[in-house]
Amino acid sequence: MYTIPSAPTIARPRKRRVTRHGKQYWRQAGIGILFALPSLAGCMLFIIVPFFDALRRSFSNGMQVFVGFQNYRDIFTNASFLRAIQNTGRFIGLCVPVLIVISLALALMLSDRTYGRGALRAAFLMPMAIPVASIALLWQILFNRSGVINGLLMQIGVQGVDWMKTDWALFCLVLSYVWKNIGYTMVLFIAGLAGINQSLYEAAAVDGAGKVRRFFSITLPCLRPTLFTVTVLSLLNSFKAYREAYLVAGNYPQGSIYLLQHTLNNWFTNMEIEKLSAAAISTALVILVLVALLNWAWSIDASWEA
Repeated sequence: MYTIPSAPTIARPRKRRVTRHGKQYWRQAGIGILFALPSLAGCMLFIIVPFFDALRRSFSNGMQVFVGFQNYRDIFTNASFLRAIQNTGRFIGLCVPVLIVISLALALMLSDRTYGRGALRAAFLMPMAIPVASIALLWQILFNRSGVINGLLMQIGVQGVDWMKTDWALFCLVLSYVWKNIGYTMVLFIAGLAGINQSLYEAAAVDGAGKVRRFFSITLPCLRPTLFTVTVLSLLNSFKAYREAYLVAGNYPQGSIYLLQHTLNNWFTNMEIEKLSAAAISTALVILVLVALLNWAWSIDASWEA
């Protein structure tokens, strides 16, 4: 029997593997470190070193003598600091949920809408391009005693008030925060919605699921990573609302918007660096704990879904 000879095998050249001990590996690692070095140097110089210096100062007095937890006892028995903590917690508890709910609703609306969607997205993103000082001037024009809102109220026979000097000041600050951050948060939700497989909605619609059922059974579970990112960013950005409150009302605003950053700024002005350092370290620890709790809650929820 005649056997057809098999084709000769051609030896393929082996790819050179980049090992940890090879010159190519260290060359690539060196290039990566070189590109990251400016960012690492800036982070070290302006964040890491000042943080540890503040940690050192929080346990010492003005003469740089170690005093233990005395500075921490002083700040947590300070009436203005405790009031600032209460107001900051109330502000975060109001603005973060309101921002997330409204942004998600707008994202759902713009995801289904096709006509004018780009223009609406640009309109909601516009507040992010406005400087903080301009925003403060805008809110003064709106909420001042002789501002636009009081002028409209007087047209219908309602007596106006100085909004920024009453308990309404907190809600004005919440409105300012939501208005400024709603566009960015909405874009994050739109990106998360775009990543959801549309076949899931089609299969659910065939099974007879309505819009509400599809939202809670498909949209929200698939948006869990985006929702976690949005919640953390909104929490961190809420601590930056001090700029608007400071520019509108100064160092000592109405009591409901006297935030934690007001106390820190006043201690810095009075050169009470030790109290300032202790308050800054405490704030950093609280933020770290909140983010860790959010991460833990999301991981527990994900494990239950799995």
